[in-house]
Amino acid sequence: MELISAEQRREYFANFKREAVHLELRDDYATSDLERERFAAWRAGEFDDLSWMAPWCERIRGAVEEGRRYRRACVVSEPLSEYRRFAYDVVGPSVAAGEEIHWVPRRLVSAIALPGNDFWMFDEEAVVFAVFSGNGEVVERQLHTDPAVIELCADAFDAVWSVSIPHGEYRPA
Repeated sequence: MELISAEQRREYFANFKREAVHLELRDDYATSDLERERFAAWRAGEFDDLSWMAPWCERIRGAVEEGRRYRRACVVSEPLSEYRRFAYDVVGPSVAAGEEIHWVPRRLVSAIALPGNDFWMFDEEAVVFAVFSGNGEVVERQLHTDPAVIELCADAFDAVWSVSIPHGEYRPA
């Protein structure tokens, strides 16, 4: 295991060859000032054209055009937390860009062995775990290339994905 920076993690997004998968396990995130700002605006009922998502969507669109795949599985408690309702409402541009986002009610994963932290896995060659503080800030990013860790994450993601519901079909409770 190696601790890496956000910039080093970005290199994996730029360089993966086939697939990047993301497993989200938390009901609340406070990962950036911009996201906190947009969440507050959403809570206040303000109009949002979602233009702040453009860089992420361009990254996805470019990768998909090159034949690469992004998949995200969001394990959620129901009824959804306020943050997850916001996330559900704003992911449309990501889906339109080609990211496959699925929702998984937490009750469906009780018998699935899951890693302790959210992760991104790139080409089943590298896993980057995000370790969060109690208030939702990322406190470290752990890079793992150990085959046993990759297998754990691949198996967990596949098991979660098999019971997941595509964004267009999921109706938040």
